[in-house]
Amino acid sequence: MQQAGRKGTQGWFQRAHWLEILWLAILRPVASRWRVAGWVVIGCWIGAIALLPQGAIAGPVDPYVARFLDASEPVELPLDADTTRPFSAIDLTAGKRLFEENCKNCHVGGSTLPNPTVPLSLAALKGATPPRDTINRLVAFLRAPTTYDGSEEALECRRVSEDWMNQTQVENLSAFILRSAQKAPGWGTADF
Repeated sequence: MQQAGRKGTQGWFQRAHWLEILWLAILRPVASRWRVAGWVVIGCWIGAIALLPQGAIAGPVDPYVARFLDASEPVELPLDADTTRPFSAIDLTAGKRLFEENCKNCHVGGSTLPNPTVPLSLAALKGATPPRDTINRLVAFLRAPTTYDGSEEALECRRVSEDWMNQTQVENLSAFILRSAQKAPGWGTADF
């Protein structure tokens, strides 16, 4: 049986146990002793937690990027056929976040689930027409997707406009895809 005083908040506090401890140990006594001042303190705590950048809580570099993409130092990735550009672990982490937010539903682990089932492996990226194995070519594909043979517009893949992702973001996304294709174990597997 549920306690009467916690009926409305129990499910919320179960998901955020640390917040319950903060509330019971610090904020509730402050709020009950000094009504207005207590609520100001509570608001400041919540505001400070909410305004922290995600990197300040989880660390600036994603553990996957550090471990599987071997990116403790900036990595050189092909910008075009003749030029490379360094991408830091923070750039690759930003690209990974963009991939998870926008691409992962169809391209889990670099594989492609809907048709066509062309994965994001390095061999598949090189085999496309035109090839998608450099940052600039992958950015061009993301801005105007075409079928694997390059013969027509690809309706399956979403066009990434400048309004959606700026140039730096789409380059970081491309860098994450290319570095994953180079280094990540199991990335772009065609068979499950």
